Amino acid sequence: MWFWFAIIALICWSGSDLFSKIGCRDASDRYSHLKMVAAVGIVMGLHAGYEILFNDVEINFQILLTYLPVSLLYIISMAIGYLGLRYIELSISSPICNSSGAIVAILTFIMFGISDDLPPIALVAVALICIGVIALGFVEAHEDEELRRLRQDASNYHYAKSFVAILIPLIYCLLDALGTFADSLVLFDDAVPDETTFRLLFWHGEKLVEDSANVAYELTFLFTGICAAIYTYVIKKQKPVFKMEVPKFTGAVFETIGQFFYIYALADSAHVAFSAPIISSYCVASVLWSRIFLKEKLSYKHYLSILTVVAGIIILGILDI
Repeated sequence: MWFWFAIIALICWSGSDLFSKIGCRDASDRYSHLKMVAAVGIVMGLHAGYEILFNDVEINFQILLTYLPVSLLYIISMAIGYLGLRYIELSISSPICNSSGAIVAILTFIMFGISDDLPPIALVAVALICIGVIALGFVEAHEDEELRRLRQDASNYHYAKSFVAILIPLIYCLLDALGTFADSLVLFDDAVPDETTFRLLFWHGEKLVEDSANVAYELTFLFTGICAAIYTYVIKKQKPVFKMEVPKFTGAVFETIGQFFYIYALADSAHVAFSAPIISSYCVASVLWSRIFLKEKLSYKHYLSILTVVAGIIILGILDI
């Protein structure tokens, strides 16, 4: 089931990308990224409450503390990602951000090795996904200036090319990769090969079940969201604008659903090196949504990169079946 969990997470997180972009792209709103964090925190908090009350998910301070390093890596990376949406197009930022899957796969193979019974075609599939995602970001970053201007004319949004605009999604990429890799350790269902590394990352050697880990993450995000809301709406006295808050909360709903299925996909430790690249390739769908709804144009190089990623996903799906 890891494959289908990964696909659902891919679809939902691409939807979150689209609506988050719509809600955060106003360059005049200095606090749009914090408002987005607040929206996600509220929605995730509601879901956490439902899981605790109706599904009897176990949660306590020890679980929150164990998962805290992972939660913080994800939350900080997301806040930085929302900030970056103000300065750069979704079709550029999403591929760069989600090249983290390639980093995760490499880290997994280095730390845990490659299984002897792993079919070579599986490694080819992982390589295709990683290459496709990285190529998509490379094509966007080195796009011809005239084509870039025409694309921005169509979307009615213009962005100045700057070092900061590229640096922000790169920072997201690194933090998200560390969070994903740490997730594979804290949710490991077998003995951890490198217990020393595990203990350095987490203060004790207990593993978490998926439900508890997800609720711990959502409660941590709820606390962060409340802090962001207090700072934005109380201290800075920002007034919510309904037409801008709707896409933020819509993106938050997609984000929460995607997170729910993501945690189960990553919990299958035997397929972490596969599920992580699949999920990270949700930027492929994000680029398509940006073309359809945000009017950001694509070139043949974009489509070639997208087809490379899709080919890898199909191969992994056939192998799983």
